Amino acid sequence: MFNTDPTLYLPHRYPFLFLDRITSLAPGASAEAVHQVTHNEFFSQILLIEAIAQLAGVATVQNEGEGGFLATIDHAEFFEMCNPGDTLRFGVKVVKNFGRLFILEGEALVSDRPVMKATITLGVGKL
Repeated sequence: MFNTDPTLYLPHRYPFLFLDRITSLAPGASAEAVHQVTHNEFFSQILLIEAIAQLAGVATVQNEGEGGFLATIDHAEFFEMCNPGDTLRFGVKVVKNFGRLFILEGEALVSDRPVMKATITLGVGKL
């Protein structure tokens, strides 16, 4: 069992928190979340990457207060723009980890259509 509130896993708060609800979590392996794009929100491609990085933090951070940082964007493909009213579904899975570094694959979907796919490296732990 896990808590669906992303603020319990991340230090981010409005307006820099881009996950509304965690829908699935397998710590150290994968996570899924949703975000409803509001009528006054422009959800750019860089915000899609940030949302994936935030979800990657939820999936990989094991201890409270451990923290993490986006180390690299290894690859990113964008297929569509997000519009107000869209419900974004995000998913990440851990591909490899090397100590404090995690390589993750992530995607964003709107109505089962891919909006973005990315491979990122996340650093986890105190700096």
